[in-house]
Amino acid sequence: MHEERPPFPPYTMESAALKVRAAEDAWNSCDPHKVSLAYTQDSQWRNRAEFMTGREALVEFLTRKWARELDYRLIKELWAAQENRIAVRFAYEWHDDSGNWFRSYGNENWEFAPNGLMRRRHASINDLPIQEEERKYRWDRGGPRPVDHPGLSDLGL
Repeated sequence: MHEERPPFPPYTMESAALKVRAAEDAWNSCDPHKVSLAYTQDSQWRNRAEFMTGREALVEFLTRKWARELDYRLIKELWAAQENRIAVRFAYEWHDDSGNWFRSYGNENWEFAPNGLMRRRHASINDLPIQEEERKYRWDRGGPRPVDHPGLSDLGL
């Protein structure tokens, strides 16, 4: 099976921005299988202090993540792009099963294979407890961020 996921490297700022928004939309679906298809079969990840390799491990990780991080909503923003690498900053909001809300901030470094699938993802993330009334992301759960919803820079995050 030949897999590919445009746009392909080398990335311009414009093509990288498309890649970032596609990733944001997929992650906002909270569908581990759908998200995993954007990564190579042997993709390597570091997420916080957890290391994993391969799509099966990614699906297991994302399944655990979204069982714990409820009502997840994410915004990603392109930071830099060159050749087959993209740097992203992001913030997402979620709550735990006790109703405690958080905004998680982070940075990701991505490296892509020639077919446009991500082969490496390194994420550093910090969690900030927030009150429910401090939430900034209020679109429908499981859907993409609306086109008219502000991005991170517009929200001052």
